[in-house]
Amino acid sequence: MRFACVVLAGWMVAGSAYAAPAPKVHIATLAELPTPLPYPYEETANADAAIATAKAKANASGRLLLIDLGGNWCADCRILAGVMDLPEVKAFVDKHYVEVTVDVGRFDRNLQVPAHYGITKRLEGVPSVLIVDPKTDRLVNAGRVSALADARSMTPQALADWLAQWTK
Repeated sequence: MRFACVVLAGWMVAGSAYAAPAPKVHIATLAELPTPLPYPYEETANADAAIATAKAKANASGRLLLIDLGGNWCADCRILAGVMDLPEVKAFVDKHYVEVTVDVGRFDRNLQVPAHYGITKRLEGVPSVLIVDPKTDRLVNAGRVSALADARSMTPQALADWLAQWTK
């Protein structure tokens, strides 16, 4: 059996045998997440400035940039934020990514962010997660940015596994 792997600007991506192993999540179901779920998006934040700061930090630290596009009205966005707040997932994300959340309203705010990465059509759903190589400012997970838009149908471990596949 062959194993395909794609290298983009020095980062191993989807399906890579070299991706960092995902953390073992201590809960089995989303119903076990602490409540209330987080409201991770600041509607009045300057998205461009926040991304520029996060990108510089990611570049300096050798980590990937994770841009989480969503809205506090979105249950799947809040579920993803809840999973990412679990201690073992947070430690993993902090080790491999610099994360920034961007409020896209009801698909009518901060749309210059996905457009910068070549996503000019309406987002397929939220959360949309952009994994960016900060050295080249290139999207690593092209074609897979909306994969977590149905986070409620995934397990916490599946969400952690998805995050891990982009690391090196």
